[in-house]
Amino acid sequence: MAGESKQMAVATKDIQPLKGKLEASVLVPGSKSLTNRALLLAALARGESHLSGLLLSDDSLVMVKALEALGFQLRFNSDSRACVVTGCSGAVPKASAEVWCGSAGTAARFLLAVVAAGNGVYIVDASAQLRARPMRPLVRSLEEQGVTVRTPETGSFPMTVTTKGLRGGASNVSDGGQSSQFLSAMLMASPLAKATTEISTKLLVSRPYIDMTVGLMERFGAQVERRGYDWFRVQAPRQYHATDYVVEPDASTASYFFASAAVTGGRVTVPHFTRRGLQGDSRFLDVLEQMGCTVQENAEGVTVIGPKKLRALTVNMGDISDTAMTLACIAPYADGVTEIQGIGNIRLKESDRITAVASGLKAMGVQVEDGRDYIRVYPSTPRGASIETFDDHRIAMAFSVMGLVTPGVVIQNPACVSKTCPEFFDLFESMSSQLGRA
Repeated sequence: MAGESKQMAVATKDIQPLKGKLEASVLVPGSKSLTNRALLLAALARGESHLSGLLLSDDSLVMVKALEALGFQLRFNSDSRACVVTGCSGAVPKASAEVWCGSAGTAARFLLAVVAAGNGVYIVDASAQLRARPMRPLVRSLEEQGVTVRTPETGSFPMTVTTKGLRGGASNVSDGGQSSQFLSAMLMASPLAKATTEISTKLLVSRPYIDMTVGLMERFGAQVERRGYDWFRVQAPRQYHATDYVVEPDASTASYFFASAAVTGGRVTVPHFTRRGLQGDSRFLDVLEQMGCTVQENAEGVTVIGPKKLRALTVNMGDISDTAMTLACIAPYADGVTEIQGIGNIRLKESDRITAVASGLKAMGVQVEDGRDYIRVYPSTPRGASIETFDDHRIAMAFSVMGLVTPGVVIQNPACVSKTCPEFFDLFESMSSQLGRA
């Protein structure tokens, strides 16, 4: 189960610097984004789907339990990380249910749209952390579809959804530069509507996640027409079809291990990883290449070899913003100023990630400047520090990379990694122990 790894019982985690040349292979768990999409689509499909390579984490277990609360049938095997899902042919089994989404943004947004496509009254609630994240754009889109969504004055959870289904037709999703998950939610629910749905939007961030959503919808039998990222037509009513699906290793999690090779001048391989999969965050490898890393791919997976000295760069990471923190934490070791642009939306994640990463870097003596949607990191000789993670898994994982080359890095609240990778520190220590000849 998530959170059972032995290091999760401690309040802090000391990162040990490498004692030799890093030469490692790391089996990265499955993609959180693909896991939660596949579970949802399989539940909505007609027939029995067999899913494997699933991520076992807080977010994915929240999705499993929420689907079960709605009456869907899932046989989840945590040992094999597989799940057999008996689909309900596009119907939400229960006409009344209480759904808990924890801190899982994917589960909350996707499930809110799916229950709106049902027939009944549903109460959807979430953690205090998720209640602080934006929801209004999705609520507005559902109300335009004839659904009643009662919320507190904050416009967030808990929400009471009263619905007789989505009517289809014209729909508008305005993300406001906040999250692509609003559009993904509406897309995945649209085949359940009473009529074909045409969605207009102006997507500003994280566009590769829409490619992922559409690709997986089509894998499960949906028909989606599109013009870039501004217009989509989803045929409805239409049933998803059951399928067998193997989840790719998580690209966001892989970024920390690839970055470890980059910052140490070492070599790290992630088996079964591919740059040609559905995950946009695999483009982080392009960023590493620009910084002087060598990236090799073959049938076995992807290997990153770090250079003697990283090259600084200016890069817009709006489409791969979950890896912006990873880049920020290797930037101090580069040969010049690195500027990461287009990341204003990460201020609205589990933490204000621009402020969180800037705070941690400053604590380590790194010169940093930040603005509404950018962070600028100057070349430095970082010093050890205790890093406040703000209960944000990506802050904890990104700063761990710095600890490989800078002594004295201490991660506060290491348990927060259970959100997406409970075994992260076990994997990280295993990688750190795999040393070649200097």
